[in-house]
Amino acid sequence: MAEKIKGKGVIAGIAVGNILLAGQNLDGYIAKYQPGTKAAEKKKAADALVAVAENLKKSIDSFNEQGLKEQAGILEAHRMMVEDPAMSGSIDEQIDTSGSAPKAVIDAYEATAQVFETMEDEYFRGRAVDMRDVGKRIAKYLLGIKDPEIVGKVIVAGKDIEPSVIAGLPTDKIAGVILGVGSTTAHAVIIAKTRAIPTVVGVGDGIAQIANGDPVILDGETGEILIRPSDEERASYDEKIKKQEELKAHYAELKDKPAITLDGKEVELVANIGSPADADAAVKNFGATGVGLFRSEFVFMGKTDVPKEEDQFKEYKAAVEHCASVTHGEGLCVIRTMDIGGDKPLPYIQVGVEENPFLGYRAIRISLQRRDLFMPQLKAILRAGVYGKAAIMFPMVINVQEFLAAKKFVEDAKMELVHEGKEFADNVQVGIMVETPAAAVMAPALAKYVDFFSIGTNDLVQYTLAVDRGNAQISYLYNHFNPAVLRLIKRTIESANKEGKWAGMCGEMASDPNAAIILMAMGIKELSMSAPSIPRVKERIRNITFTKAKEILDKVMEMEDGDKIKDYLATLA
Repeated sequence: MAEKIKGKGVIAGIAVGNILLAGQNLDGYIAKYQPGTKAAEKKKAADALVAVAENLKKSIDSFNEQGLKEQAGILEAHRMMVEDPAMSGSIDEQIDTSGSAPKAVIDAYEATAQVFETMEDEYFRGRAVDMRDVGKRIAKYLLGIKDPEIVGKVIVAGKDIEPSVIAGLPTDKIAGVILGVGSTTAHAVIIAKTRAIPTVVGVGDGIAQIANGDPVILDGETGEILIRPSDEERASYDEKIKKQEELKAHYAELKDKPAITLDGKEVELVANIGSPADADAAVKNFGATGVGLFRSEFVFMGKTDVPKEEDQFKEYKAAVEHCASVTHGEGLCVIRTMDIGGDKPLPYIQVGVEENPFLGYRAIRISLQRRDLFMPQLKAILRAGVYGKAAIMFPMVINVQEFLAAKKFVEDAKMELVHEGKEFADNVQVGIMVETPAAAVMAPALAKYVDFFSIGTNDLVQYTLAVDRGNAQISYLYNHFNPAVLRLIKRTIESANKEGKWAGMCGEMASDPNAAIILMAMGIKELSMSAPSIPRVKERIRNITFTKAKEILDKVMEMEDGDKIKDYLATLA
């Protein structure tokens, strides 16, 4: 009988394959390495940095050509780590101590990774993995180690999986991903999500029970992992896999059908994207009717200076055109202005070290103070609006004054475009993300000025409950069905509807089929999610009446415990 371990399922699906342990140990190779003089080792290290940066550049160009902007952005950040002069100096100092270029590289990047790990912010802690990944990549080049040839499909497993492992393997070679840590913001998870690879995180010490080459069955929905399953267990999962394939076929039949209840209430199901190509895939493969969140920060990441208006225009134009072309001109493309800050540092934004970057100098707070950043982006979005339906969405707004200040920038951008003789759309909607309790509480006032609300539940839940969603010790408290959260969401939706504006949602809650029922009953008009989640939500909406959904909502709003609400909704599925 199989050994069983359990984590948190973050990307649904059943995967079967043999384990490929990530995090190849280089100690043996380094011990056998014969170093030369210190001067020669420094020269080898310097040459390796140049070669690895060039190899990364080739991979980045390849990903960009395929429209895989998120993966390109991650590797661009790695390239910057390789080319960082401070790291080159640290490597030379380590060579002076150890005399070995490969060991010096590992030690230098490990020292920086440990600094990241001491930081409270989840995003920065996650970057420790990237530092180690880059160090190992350079050391492997110095040691002449090539990546192993993959035979058949593998399930990649590791405590912290190096992003380059996932990015470097073809999608058809990866059946699933297992992570020992619990971070859903890890770059490995971001890449897996864009490829719809079944993934389980938060396995913890259970990862030590898995050996390289072990046959494994992974359930990305329940988080259950079977190690070395018996023939009977394999057979039972064969049936589940068969049903999974049948369900995929069923979902494919739903692709072009509307998300409409049995008694005629319709909700728009749209996609969260990070690149123009994602818009095309979301509509063609999963039936999205538009884009509810284009994360424009990927246009800003991996650059050494502020992206020019023309470069941004090309990206936004492509997304709007993709959206329009596959929805017969009807699909709205909502572009969020850059959500950059202390948690996502850029070399041309000197934020400085912050104790809590998520509550710090970020998003709209930076945009309002950096005209050189904000104006080119707004002008690029307005110009892109000529090629379809575009909307501008401001993140992290907490009061009316911030919105009005940002809206004034939009009007200034239009005036500049008029003077420059550039064509732009004058009907671009302007709204905000409601992702702070302040914005939700002030929704009745804000609704008088905005064109729309989009509720960002990832941060709204975190801020409302004072729970770091990446902290394994308290993650059980993170629940979007908490009554306090539901009341803020309901207040926001009702405030928008009262003023004749529309309200949508672009956080993880939008991809929960059970949540979709009560959100629809609250009056939500749009749900935006990762594209592979759309069929499941659509299926749930199409199999219930709006009248029944209202009855369910009434009962839910009388309940006082988030876990009981979650369990109650699960029994209705």
